[in-house]
Amino acid sequence: MLAATYCPPITTSMGTLPSPPPPPSSTLPSSLEKSTPRHGIYVVFCARESENSTNFTSWISCFDPCTNTWSRVSSIPGLRENHVLKDFATTSVGDSIFIIGGRLCRKERNILSNNNGLDEFSEREVQVLSTVLRYNIKSDEWSYCAPLNVPRYNFACTVCDDKIYVAGGQYELVNAHSTSSVEVYNPSLDEWTSLPNMNKLRYKSVGVTWKGKVHVIGGFVHDYNLNQLVTYIGRCSVEIYNIQSEKWDLVTGMWQLDIPPNQIVTVEGRLYSSGDCLNAWKGHIEAYDGNLNLWYIVEGSQIKGISGVGERLYITMAPIGSHLYFLAGYKVVGETSKTISIVQRFDTSARENAWTSLEPMEEEGEKELCSHCCVVTLS
Repeated sequence: MLAATYCPPITTSMGTLPSPPPPPSSTLPSSLEKSTPRHGIYVVFCARESENSTNFTSWISCFDPCTNTWSRVSSIPGLRENHVLKDFATTSVGDSIFIIGGRLCRKERNILSNNNGLDEFSEREVQVLSTVLRYNIKSDEWSYCAPLNVPRYNFACTVCDDKIYVAGGQYELVNAHSTSSVEVYNPSLDEWTSLPNMNKLRYKSVGVTWKGKVHVIGGFVHDYNLNQLVTYIGRCSVEIYNIQSEKWDLVTGMWQLDIPPNQIVTVEGRLYSSGDCLNAWKGHIEAYDGNLNLWYIVEGSQIKGISGVGERLYITMAPIGSHLYFLAGYKVVGETSKTISIVQRFDTSARENAWTSLEPMEEEGEKELCSHCCVVTLS
């Protein structure tokens, strides 16, 4: 458990935030209820309040893998009307979810509708944020934490030893300059500390903790040498931070693509990926072999997904135990817009029949994924 935080509680014009609905009862066998930890997968979405509304809201939802149910937990406080957060980081430490940095954007309705007569909205970038919000899932309370030393978006983020590391990203809107700066947050002290810079300026990298070290993988690299070969090598590299020596090592060739990864997660000491920023789902899962320094397709992981549903709105991946959960939403347009939420689970320890498809759920309206998910142990 974390020590008591010094973050002040949030008071907004929204008044007291509603408490989340009580978690559904577990469907695990009684013999496993006490020994198996229960987790929630938390995701930040934004959408219009209703089909006829022009007002957008952002909120946290929770998926319960035990019961295959979604619940809306809490709205994101402090956002102005029709403003949404983009390109921020969502992570968890203990009972708390942290929403870090990002871009503040305003949704504006286009004057002309499209050929289908449906409303179209564009986004106008407003500000790069240094804000850090903390939500305690047990007390249902939001608080402001100490802000980032460097406002940033499109940055790498990972947790190591209950501390949050952020690295790189972009720090302005007009020229979209990137940074190599790094900082670490101690939740028990509510304090950000600057760390040595990475070797490269990079953004849209993926942060992951592996073998006790912070890894910042891939991304778009800005190099002072404009030679394209140098830039390509940089994008295929990883920056590894040794916490004990407080030094960064640059390892080339670990990602092997000139395209930033979408997500990379650890499951039982192994790294897994399933897509990149241009193709969020490749149709299979890949694992990393550190000895050979290469990614390979995991046997039995090839799957096309649910076909015939509609256009995919989002997909995000969450590791729990030996499983990878893929949470996806598909757009279904009829008389009214609807979203089909689909969750598929892959057992990394299974030798065959590793995929399990959970029952799809349908809801009114279309929602947009604002940040990749995070996992919190509920009990």
